[in-house]
Amino acid sequence: MIESSLHQSEPVLLPGRPFGRQVRSVIGYSLLTALMIVTPMLVFVPAALLHCAVRNGRRAAWAVLVLSLAMAALFYGASVSAPATAPEAANLAWSYLAGVALAVTLPAMAAIPLVERSEPFGRVLVFLLAGAMVGLALTETASQLLMSFSPYAAQVAQAKQTSAAFVEMYRTKGMPAEMVQLAERWMGFSTFVLPAVILINISLVFILSLLMLGRLKAWREVAARRGEPGALGAYLFRHFSLPDWLLFAFILGGLTPVVTGLLQKVAANTLTVVAFLYILQGLAIFRFMLTAMGVGLAGTVIGWLLLVFLTLTGVGPLLLGVTGLFDSFFDFRHFKKRKDDSHESHSD
Repeated sequence: MIESSLHQSEPVLLPGRPFGRQVRSVIGYSLLTALMIVTPMLVFVPAALLHCAVRNGRRAAWAVLVLSLAMAALFYGASVSAPATAPEAANLAWSYLAGVALAVTLPAMAAIPLVERSEPFGRVLVFLLAGAMVGLALTETASQLLMSFSPYAAQVAQAKQTSAAFVEMYRTKGMPAEMVQLAERWMGFSTFVLPAVILINISLVFILSLLMLGRLKAWREVAARRGEPGALGAYLFRHFSLPDWLLFAFILGGLTPVVTGLLQKVAANTLTVVAFLYILQGLAIFRFMLTAMGVGLAGTVIGWLLLVFLTLTGVGPLLLGVTGLFDSFFDFRHFKKRKDDSHESHSD
């Protein structure tokens, strides 16, 4: 009965809340979400929408989405209507709002059923990233058709300008020519994989929002009512685990050195995103190990300091990435259980 109720559009946690209280809640969420959209607090917009759905139902969350985007549009409309505003700045503002709507908020709304079912952290994140890719493509297409403006081209131009400024700064500071050339190649590669960088930034928005949701009282009460063992900790970082089929995306990314043209760009961007996700999974395994060993506050601090040192030397990301990649084969967080338990004891 609990499972079936989670698929309804009515409030999940408090189905009997008075209508007036729900209206006040929707208005409050709308104001808060609109404020987040137009400020650096964008990282918590999905959390606000998901939390509203948990407390008031999906219809209320859709109402919050529409109202908050309308208020954000009024804000940007007022800010770009000034005579001194350049046309490119106005186009950037509107394309940014469209990107937030299509690549952040709509995927978050589409993920509500997955969150209600306590789907695994990694699966939800990959679903959100797939939605974000579609949203970014729609934003680019709509901007070109409606405004004759390419947000991606504008960001590429800005990235090249920033890279050139950094390289020139290195030259003026008298750095060795080899270091300047290395920095120049690295900056060029960063521009080449700019779509992946954008997607990684969006992934951080989803990750932080899911982590925040997993700590909120309303979600924890819903998870407790479900009575499933893994529901309560589904969105704790130490349980982050990517789907096994993502290995095929990693293989596709491995084609980067042997292909050219558009296929090379697709492969390189795919490899960048997947490598980031596997580093993130390795970090989650590291966090799980610290918790499982019960090292306490002092041991945790020492462990993170050691990881920071290894990261500064360049070894840390490699170790984390390899650990995350091979977790699909060895399941490091349950390695002992898998080794000791007989196959007959598993129902799956």
